[in-house]
Amino acid sequence: MIYLETSRLQLRDWRETDLDPFIRLNSDEKVMMYFPKPLSSEETITFYKSIISEIKECGFGLYAVEEKVNKEFIGFIGFHRAIFESDFTPCIEIGWRLKKEAWGKGYATEGATACLQYGFTELDFSDIYSFTADVNKQSKNVMRKIGMNFVKAFVHPRVNEKSLLKKHVLYHISQNDISLT
Repeated sequence: MIYLETSRLQLRDWRETDLDPFIRLNSDEKVMMYFPKPLSSEETITFYKSIISEIKECGFGLYAVEEKVNKEFIGFIGFHRAIFESDFTPCIEIGWRLKKEAWGKGYATEGATACLQYGFTELDFSDIYSFTADVNKQSKNVMRKIGMNFVKAFVHPRVNEKSLLKKHVLYHISQNDISLT
């Protein structure tokens, strides 16, 4: 199923053929530089299964993304139920992860903008959050470009105390913040 389409992207259900490029994506040290570590094949397969499960259970999730022009899988963009212990959870999180070759083309912004519209109009979310390690300037830039507002810095409870990634930033947008036309 195709959930969303932009001028250059399709956000769709996952296919088994996405698994090998997804494993490569999650094992790439550059792609995973703002995460605690690259994922092993086994960890990616577990993640893949949890994404599929969340989409089935909730009717939304992290959608597989492909370029329309060549139908090539480039990563994911979509929603996730964030449930770790924090004063803003549980919440709906918007997130993205794209392969290096797709960086710098505006795909994350394009896909996330379409997701926000979909989340507010079709899924009737009232609020959507996003967060990342404070050092991740690229993702913070995407958050601002899609209209999200900085809320606060926080210490992520699932990141090692000694990690440079421990300090995170939280962004938010509500249905009232955007034009739904």
